[in-house]
Amino acid sequence: MKKNILITKASGMVVPFSEEKLRASLQRAGASEYTIDNILNEVRSELYEGISTKKIYRIAFNLLRQTSGILAARYNLKRGIMELGPSGYPFEKYVGEILKYQGYAIMVGQIVKGKCVNHEIDVIAEKDHHHFMIECKYHNQPGTVCDVKIPLYIQARFKDVEASWVMLPGHSTKFHQGWVVTNTRFTSDAIQYGTCAGLNLLGWDFPKQGSLKDLIDTLGLYPVTCLTTLSKKEKQQLLENNIVLCKEVCEDKNRLSAIGISPSRIDSILKEGNQLCRKLMNNGKH
Repeated sequence: MKKNILITKASGMVVPFSEEKLRASLQRAGASEYTIDNILNEVRSELYEGISTKKIYRIAFNLLRQTSGILAARYNLKRGIMELGPSGYPFEKYVGEILKYQGYAIMVGQIVKGKCVNHEIDVIAEKDHHHFMIECKYHNQPGTVCDVKIPLYIQARFKDVEASWVMLPGHSTKFHQGWVVTNTRFTSDAIQYGTCAGLNLLGWDFPKQGSLKDLIDTLGLYPVTCLTTLSKKEKQQLLENNIVLCKEVCEDKNRLSAIGISPSRIDSILKEGNQLCRKLMNNGKH
C-alpha cells in the first residue's frame, strides 16, 4: 500500500488518507467485510498525492453501487442531505419529520412573538413538558462549518422568545430550550459556547452519541434524495412537492407518477425505497 498519501478535503485542508475512516463509513452503510476489502483495494490502487475526498467518495460509491443499490443509497446519506436544497426549507421539513417520528408535535416555519420582536422560527417542537425552538442551518457545500456566530445569534433569539413563552398558560413549569441543527460540523468554539449557554447542538457528527447521522441510521428516516434510482431533476421535483422522506414515496407511489415517472421505473424505485426504509417497517411504523 502507498504510505502517507495526503488527500485534500472539501474545506481545502490537506490530511493523511485514513483507511479506517473509509472502512467505518462503508460499515455504516451495511457493506460486508468482503465488499469493503474489495473497495479498499481499488481505492488504494487509485490513490495519488492530493487526491480529493470527493474523488475517493466517487470511487467507493460507484463500486458499492455495482454491488448493491441499497448500500450505495445508505453510503450516499451525507450527500443526499446536501441535495435537500437549494433553499433551506426542505431541510427544515426533514428535521421536523425526524422529531415528529419521535413523538413531538411540530410546526415548521412559524412567526413567533418574542418579548421584544417577532421571530421566524424554523421548527417548533413540543412533547410532554418540553418546548423547543429549533433553528436549522443547512449547507449544500462540503467543507462548510457552523461557527460560533451561529449559536451566539440563536441564543439571543431564543432568550427573547423564551421570555414570551414562559408567560403562556401552563408554560411556567415547562422546559424551554433553543436548538441548532446543522447537516455539517460545528467548530470547537461553537460547541464550547453552545454547551455553556445551554443550547442543544445537533450536527452531522455531534454529539458523539446521538448525532444527526446516528439518528437517521437508527430511525431509518432517509431523505428521498438518497435514492440512487431517481435523477437529480426528479429529486428536485419531489422536494418542490414537499416530499422529503423516502418513506413518503413508499407509502404512495402516485407521488412518483405525478412527476411523470413511468410504471416500470416506479417499481425499481419502490424496491430500493422499501429496502432503505426496512428499519421503519421492522419497527412497525408506517
